Amino acid sequence: MEQFSQFEAGPMYDAWFSKPISVATGISGDIRNLTNARQAFDLLNEHWRDGGSDKHRSAKRACQQALNGSVSADVARDAFIDAAREARILVE
Repeated sequence: MEQFSQFEAGPMYDAWFSKPISVATGISGDIRNLTNARQAFDLLNEHWRDGGSDKHRSAKRACQQALNGSVSADVARDAFIDAAREARILVE
């Protein structure tokens, strides 16, 4: 059963990607495989080197929209890939 909070407009979704995204994170460059918009959103918010760029903001917005169910998970995936490529953490 989905939980609703007084602060949310609706249910929250994990928004699973059609294909995982591999990124190199941290000082040691550990590889993480992100499988949904929740993981991508958390990385964008907590562990991003070059926060504040247009692509970073677009990716955060797209992930939030995917979590709210207003866009598909793969719209968020594409936006995240653009931001990760710009930040040079995308493993291609």
